[in-house]
Amino acid sequence: MPLNIDWQQILLHLFNFAILTGGLYFILYKPVKDFMAKREQHYKELNELAEQDRAEAEKLRKTMQDKLDAAEEEIAAMRTRASDEIDAEKQRQLGEARAEARRILETAGKTAELRTKKALADSNDDIRALAMDAVRKMLLTDGNALDHFLDAAEGGKSDG
Repeated sequence: MPLNIDWQQILLHLFNFAILTGGLYFILYKPVKDFMAKREQHYKELNELAEQDRAEAEKLRKTMQDKLDAAEEEIAAMRTRASDEIDAEKQRQLGEARAEARRILETAGKTAELRTKKALADSNDDIRALAMDAVRKMLLTDGNALDHFLDAAEGGKSDG
């Protein structure tokens, strides 16, 4: 053997290296590579699910925003309608109050007129009664007093 090279030793070392490389490949590299591929696939699936969830959430957000906008429009319409109804009711009640005030004023006017007529009639009755009492007293006391009264009454007419 020239230069102390033993080909058999070299072949055994190569064979040992090949077994070691193959063993490490099957024992370490391939399982780690498979594990990494599975892990990568798992994260891709999680990412896809997250994207789907995000898309659904965005779609749901848009739907809810549309519903919120529609609700706000409906609320504004209801407020407008309620305001119109309140104004109409206020006008109706104001009209009723004015009509009631007119009725009260008419009734008060009629009542005042009736009371005035009654007061005049009562005062006329009182005046007649007083005049009658005065005439009776004059007739009972002195006949001249009546003549004197009648002369004074006639004189007052001609003076006036």
